Amino acid sequence: MIDLYYAPTPNGWKISIMLEELGLPYQVIPVNIRAGEQFAPEFLAISPNNRIPAIVDHDPADGGAPFPAFETGAILIYLAEKTGRLLPADLRGRSTTIQWVMWQMAGLGPMLGQHGHFALYAAEKIPYAIERYRDEAARLYGVLDRQLAKTGAYVAGDYSIADIACFPWTMTHKAQGFTLDDYPNVKRWYAEVRARPQVQAGLAIGKFVKEPFDEESRKIMFGQRAKEVLGRK
Repeated sequence: MIDLYYAPTPNGWKISIMLEELGLPYQVIPVNIRAGEQFAPEFLAISPNNRIPAIVDHDPADGGAPFPAFETGAILIYLAEKTGRLLPADLRGRSTTIQWVMWQMAGLGPMLGQHGHFALYAAEKIPYAIERYRDEAARLYGVLDRQLAKTGAYVAGDYSIADIACFPWTMTHKAQGFTLDDYPNVKRWYAEVRARPQVQAGLAIGKFVKEPFDEESRKIMFGQRAKEVLGRK
């Protein structure tokens, strides 16, 4: 059994989709990031960066004590290695796949996250910040589009953890004001991945309770109160 500490966000969806694709037994432990539960000592013991998702594997391959893992790229690689699936075994295929996972972790996710923050959530709309991150997000969509044109299939060739890493962030395209018509290869890939039953099952895990996204939630989620919640001055 794997414990999945989770909230329904692009990063959370990566791991719920991965677990569904692998067919591993897991239980979801919700983390209410709007209420600051990600700062609880119990969660910090598993995820030192106080970010969801995180897992605890109660049946690690070495047969030892339960093994915790945090950071989505690391979790995807861990689960792929545990099962021998969704990560090629050959040197070139493995490296290519991990390169695109790292690209998502270092580029696509953070830049779309920053654009979403400044364009959709920030109380003060700063034109320079919105334009800067929108331009970078558009550039990254272009990088993904060219790679998918090159493979003619999935991000690293065959369906893999590279697709599972990238797909949930592209689900934000409409909210962020992008159209996939501008990226035909992404549009084709997006439809194919979205249609997978395992992906649909992973996306269906949990929903944010329909509650007001008030100023207190904003402060907790976007860091202004992190020091307070952690009990620091």
